[in-house]
Amino acid sequence: MKTVDSEELFKKQLENDIFKKEYEKSEKEFLLAVEIIKLRKKANLTQKELAEKAGPSQPAIARLESGNYPNVSLSFLRKIGKALNVEPEIRFKSRAL
Repeated sequence: MKTVDSEELFKKQLENDIFKKEYEKSEKEFLLAVEIIKLRKKANLTQKELAEKAGPSQPAIARLESGNYPNVSLSFLRKIGKALNVEPEIRFKSRAL
């Protein structure tokens, strides 16, 4: 089976105007997803292995990595972070007007 680099695929998808518009609406969720994917790959773990270490199911990891996990909790992110030897950092910042 041919593998595809996720960053290359993402760059190609951004060339599509519809994809780019939807991405910009959910950019924060996608950035979190990309960061988690990078951390998981750096740890040399599959989604299944990360799920086994962190506690949630593999489909939950897949949803998180898809950027389509609208109600992710801090508790869930802490479990993922612990399994990846990192911790989440949450902060507030002013919105641009």
